[in-house]
Amino acid sequence: MALLEEPIKEILKLRNYINGEWVESESEQILDVVNPATQKTLAKVTMSTKDEVNAAVEAAREAFPEWRQTTPLARARYLFRLKELMEDNFEQLSRVQTMEHGKTIDESRGETRRGIEMVEVATGIPSLMMGYNLEDIATGIDEYVIYQPIGVFCHIAPFNFPFMVPLWFSPFALATGNTFIVKPSPRDPISQVKLAELMDEAGIPPGVYNIVHGGVDVSTNLLEHPDIKGVTFVGSTPVGKVIYRKCGETGKRVIAQCGAKNFMIVMPDCDQERTVAALMTSFFGNTGQRCLSGANLVIVSEDDAFYKKFLDAFVGAASKIKVGYGLDESIQMGPMQTVDSKKSVIGYIECGIREGAKLILDGRKPNVVGDYPDTAFLNPTVFEGVTPGMTICEEEIFGPVASVLRAKDLDEAIEICNANSYGNGDAIFTSSGKAAREFQYRVESGNVGINIGIVAPMAFFPFSGMKDSFFGVLHGQGRDAIRFFTESKVVIQRWF
Repeated sequence: MALLEEPIKEILKLRNYINGEWVESESEQILDVVNPATQKTLAKVTMSTKDEVNAAVEAAREAFPEWRQTTPLARARYLFRLKELMEDNFEQLSRVQTMEHGKTIDESRGETRRGIEMVEVATGIPSLMMGYNLEDIATGIDEYVIYQPIGVFCHIAPFNFPFMVPLWFSPFALATGNTFIVKPSPRDPISQVKLAELMDEAGIPPGVYNIVHGGVDVSTNLLEHPDIKGVTFVGSTPVGKVIYRKCGETGKRVIAQCGAKNFMIVMPDCDQERTVAALMTSFFGNTGQRCLSGANLVIVSEDDAFYKKFLDAFVGAASKIKVGYGLDESIQMGPMQTVDSKKSVIGYIECGIREGAKLILDGRKPNVVGDYPDTAFLNPTVFEGVTPGMTICEEEIFGPVASVLRAKDLDEAIEICNANSYGNGDAIFTSSGKAAREFQYRVESGNVGINIGIVAPMAFFPFSGMKDSFFGVLHGQGRDAIRFFTESKVVIQRWF
């Protein structure tokens, strides 16, 4: 492919996918989907009406009985066809993500691969959905558990991984025999449209998988609809708390995977070169717009020499990151997803300065490779002298900003981590098994990294989270997802 080949050649008009048909919305509220690197409009997306949401739910409800009766093996075969189509369209799917989100093409390819892995794991549903049994719980009486699908589920999607995140849930929902509705982020919904096209091509029956575009109103309509049995959400903590409460009020199952403020702990015995390389991806990959992004770098040392040596290496590497349009293979960091996102990050940088942190790498005046407007671009930013209690230490910035703290020992570092209200993905870099185990044992974080900067679980493990990073009981991905999308039916039987 040519270096900057763009699969979207003209402005698209996005439609809802309801009951196996592409349906025009009657709403007059239309938003532009903008390429954050070039600021060119890629698509027009309509915010759906309540009637259109109801139509999608009704289609999913009506499709459920027949889909539930489709054997698990047959459902898996649809997913095998979907996986093959995703592989065939791998590069186009990845380039669409870069165009609408802004991440680098390498990051988009990683996102596409992770999405495909979710489908791969879900194809194992004939084994994953098995229950269990015991003979003779009493004389002549046997007991067993059957996992059964429940009905219509929906997903309210984030903007930061427009292709992958809905796939944390939808393949598992479909494989277990449920039907599904996705509400993509209106900021970058094209990836989900492309995925629905492949679902359709794979032959998944009408009504089993649906897409409804929209914003807050559509989300509210889905949350309040009596035929929605469960909701999956990935996004900010304030919104997650609202969704968790609403689902409790209406008796819906819920997975709400929310915000983060991740701590990367660096011990004096770390492998410095490999640690710095891992931290570059952690802090500045996806332009810091990850719930697993490094946010606070805690250097553990009473030795000024080690502290300065490591900090200099970290800042030096960050200052060399190439920023530009992600379809250029040489680019290491793309733009923020929107102009408003950039303004928000700049606001946090200015807040850090006011609160007394030392700005040692200022990314507010970006150096952009190529002839592109700097409208949404930032360069990496690093603060030194950050302390607990500062806004930039406590709140999720969701941009390429690293806050550097210092701790005298591992105990203090863990205390700093655990004092934060979030608990999503913390990591330690060390050569000491003792330190690693102590950190793993004590840190209050759902995902823990040992010499790993992005603690992203594989598809066959749950994507965990603690404290204000997660609301619910079961998580997305793997066995947790299978349990979330099924009910346990207990059968106790005796024959005379």
